Amino acid sequence: MSDEPKAPLTTTTSIWPAAGVLILAVAMLLVFMLINLASDQGVTKTKTTVPVVVGGLNIAKSSSALDYCKHQSEIPANIKDAFIVPVGTASTSGGNIPNAGAGDFDCYQPLTSPTNSGSLLAFFSSELEARGWNVFSHGASNGSPQTLFQKAGNDGFYWVVGVTVTKSAHNQIDWTFRIYQNSETI
Repeated sequence: MSDEPKAPLTTTTSIWPAAGVLILAVAMLLVFMLINLASDQGVTKTKTTVPVVVGGLNIAKSSSALDYCKHQSEIPANIKDAFIVPVGTASTSGGNIPNAGAGDFDCYQPLTSPTNSGSLLAFFSSELEARGWNVFSHGASNGSPQTLFQKAGNDGFYWVVGVTVTKSAHNQIDWTFRIYQNSETI
């Protein structure tokens, strides 16, 4: 045995096999990105329309009877489709926005229409359901004919529309349209 110091054995490990795998992965990624770019059709928006509800009361061309509640900036665009009334509807005095900008939006407008309570509630049930509103309650706690509808707004809140008949005479009813922002869970 010799005690002379010897240099360690040299072995070289190449990084090229690992780099080759990485280069192949990047090349495949670029190829698929180019294929995607060349074949991309984009997103096509389809125009949706509200279905026509046959039978029952007709929608008034103008819902000016609800102008008191309708012209508020707090109402999201997808909720404004609730502002409809049957033909012959007129507003009466007593519209109110109870919170007046402090807190959740709440507005009600008394109206009168030349119809009966069953036809009015059927009108709103068919028209609002066709616009994506869901019925979640029938009948008021005081026994008055009433239907409540709910829809998620673009603002992150649920919105509720209530139609309550307050007085009914022969083919003439007084009723209240109420719309409010519901920050509570229903």
